[in-house]
Amino acid sequence: MKHLFNKTHYSPGELSKGGKILTYTGLMACLSLFLFPVAWMFFTSVKSLDEIVSNPLSFFPTTWNWSNYLEVFQNHPFATYLWNTSWYTVVTVVGTVFFSAMIAFGFARFRARGQTFLFAIVLSTMMLPQQVVMIPQYLLFNSIGWVDSYLPLTIPAIAGSAFLIFLLRQFYLGLPKELDEAVTIDGGGYLTIFFKIILPLSLPAMATAAIIEFMFRWNDLMGPLIYLNSQELYPLSLGLANFTAAYAATPWQLLMAASVMAVLPPLILFFFAQKYFIQGVVISGTKG
Repeated sequence: MKHLFNKTHYSPGELSKGGKILTYTGLMACLSLFLFPVAWMFFTSVKSLDEIVSNPLSFFPTTWNWSNYLEVFQNHPFATYLWNTSWYTVVTVVGTVFFSAMIAFGFARFRARGQTFLFAIVLSTMMLPQQVVMIPQYLLFNSIGWVDSYLPLTIPAIAGSAFLIFLLRQFYLGLPKELDEAVTIDGGGYLTIFFKIILPLSLPAMATAAIIEFMFRWNDLMGPLIYLNSQELYPLSLGLANFTAAYAATPWQLLMAASVMAVLPPLILFFFAQKYFIQGVVISGTKG
């Protein structure tokens, strides 16, 4: 009689076969919506200008003009834009994550009068619209001669990010303080605790902070637009925004080719580092 009642059983929360099919179908539909602009950009980048403006429009190219990618480097200072963006992003990411980690370590481990108030001030800066401080900051940096350089973009960023400080502090609060006491008993100080204990254990959270900062700095347009005047200093975001200046018209095939190369580094980074990103967000959000 038992075999008459043998049916497929599912554990709580597990979807049935039909539910999985519907779920994956919905996910694939949503994925198609997100991938469509990327696919359109890529296929446009290998078309000729006549084919792009033809009527009716075609999604796939009739001829694949890979020379568009080479022409971007030949007729436009794309290599300069790429270099400026790369070193600017690396410097700000390394500096911002490192000093934000030090500040978060202080808020998580030190106890001082007014500590909660100071941390509240740090968090309150996230609620202040950037438009409010644009003019005062520009006047300040202009008065000390920093305009038309990367100093206004790197120095304030290296001083720390309120969001990253909050994210890393939440992670540090979840680390047992017995580790600190063990180092103190062995004669180590706070720097030893930070470099020997905290940093190695916080790699997932710091990887998350680095990815977030990388995405912001790589795509940053407003900061370079305000402070950079010389074209040889332009990053990718500002260079692509001024792409039509050298041609008096929009060369869509070259603009799309340059855009494809501009979005590849963030996509590749997130593809290989997504597990660290998810792990860091989960750990930082559940501890403390």
